[in-house]
Amino acid sequence: MFDHVTIRVADRAGSERFYELVLSALGIKLTSLGEQYAEWDDFSLAEATGTRPVTRRLHIGFTAPTRAHVDAFWRVGRAAGYRDDGEPGPRPQYTPDYYGGFLLDPDGNSAEAVHHESVRRDGAIDHLWIRVRDVAASKRFYEAAGVHAGFRLGSDSPERAQFRGAGGSFSVVAGEDPTENVHLAFGAGDDATVRRFHRALVDAGYRDEGAPGERAVYHPGYYGAYVLDPDGNNVEMVHHHR
Repeated sequence: MFDHVTIRVADRAGSERFYELVLSALGIKLTSLGEQYAEWDDFSLAEATGTRPVTRRLHIGFTAPTRAHVDAFWRVGRAAGYRDDGEPGPRPQYTPDYYGGFLLDPDGNSAEAVHHESVRRDGAIDHLWIRVRDVAASKRFYEAAGVHAGFRLGSDSPERAQFRGAGGSFSVVAGEDPTENVHLAFGAGDDATVRRFHRALVDAGYRDEGAPGERAVYHPGYYGAYVLDPDGNNVEMVHHHR
């Protein structure tokens, strides 16, 4: 589902230590470390700035190959002094075979290791939960984006709408204090899809955050476009010329 998800952090070195420790317990390796970002496959973090503030109140679930990996994720995090957000165990309220363990990262975001029958095998991120002020408004935005990004609405209720793609999912969940400053990027097969995504969302009244074009600062051939969702989170569609 995701090309990448990026969070902004108050202390990059401290957040890197947290994620390197707990993701290593899941077999998720650091894939890139540079001046701007640290990346673990489709998850990355960067230092917050005056114009890109810290990500708050995000829930992110990382793929665990087995239940034992979930236990290890939680155990090494707690041993290092990180805050508990839920001990490892079954969560049948999600699916009958759902097994998760939860920690809080240094900025208070909820990081989970999860194992279930259909857990992803081709990326670090299994799912996101994004708190929003207005579920119906966010649902309309992501339904419009999904036409171009290849995901669609699954379960739907007044308090939560879940979107699913070829791998992974994300949910918009009612909350008085919404998730702030998360960046979601979805992959496109060509530049034309990036342009259609941007045009459709801007024409529908959503806020432009960057017109379609190449962003060679990331790598040559990186072609992306950006819009803001109803809560101001940055949503991108990107095509990689590789």
